[in-house]
Amino acid sequence: MERIITYHIDSTSAGLRIEQYLRRRGYSYQNLTQLKKMHESILLNGVWSYMRTPMEGGDILTVHIQEPESSPNIPPAALPLDIVYEDEDIIVVNKPAGMPVHPSLNNYENSLANALMYYYQEQGKPFIFRCTNRLDRDTSGLTVVAKHMVSSSILSGMGVRHEITREYLAIVRGVLSPPEGTIDAPIGRTGSSLIERKIDFGKGEHAVTHYHVMEEKNGHSLVSLILETGRTHQIRVHMKYIGHPLVGDYLYNPDMEYIDRQALHSHRLSFTHPITGEKMEFTAPLPADMRKILSR
Repeated sequence: MERIITYHIDSTSAGLRIEQYLRRRGYSYQNLTQLKKMHESILLNGVWSYMRTPMEGGDILTVHIQEPESSPNIPPAALPLDIVYEDEDIIVVNKPAGMPVHPSLNNYENSLANALMYYYQEQGKPFIFRCTNRLDRDTSGLTVVAKHMVSSSILSGMGVRHEITREYLAIVRGVLSPPEGTIDAPIGRTGSSLIERKIDFGKGEHAVTHYHVMEEKNGHSLVSLILETGRTHQIRVHMKYIGHPLVGDYLYNPDMEYIDRQALHSHRLSFTHPITGEKMEFTAPLPADMRKILSR
């Protein structure tokens, strides 16, 4: 993937070296190292320049990102893609349930990465898969993928600083009381399992989930959930902990009467665009298999 980014240097950045300015824009040290290896990747007023070059107000800094190779070991596959938004830096996809984000031994050619690899191959573009908010295979909804190394680095930093708001919709068993609240309970591994998690006040990692009931019907509740942290299976474990497990959750509530996967959907993503600084917000409607539970 190739991307040219232009920055207009104002008086507040005058005197900064190029590397200092880019670090303040969210570029990682690794980004700077990689850019140094690319041909004429840093231009100041149209002239190739060293990272240590100081800048003045009114200067124009151009960054030329060149990534000519694609991710190895991800074969392209012609799979359906629901693209919600795309520009030169990011792509937001509404992932269906049942599609893994990354290829694995048992899911080598049916992942989101395979689908995007095919999508860009058809355009004659190289592509390195970098997903910012990973979803479980059976969780549907929004995920954002960075299209180059700089947007990936900036989005990753935003995630660490909890600057990406993620709202999920889940259908859980029973009626919650109170109808809104905060679950603050640490999450850890269950024995030697690589997958299953549990509440562990002794050795678990800090985990906080805010919930709000949106609808109650047929003994089930549609719940909006916002994560402060991003632990593995956080929503699934937290909702089981308060006595309202997700419907169809084979691991924590193995009852497949109403749906054959956990009733969990990544409904809303909001964040600041990693390059332009624009406020971005995207939503994806509740999928049909979850709506069906509430319409019985």
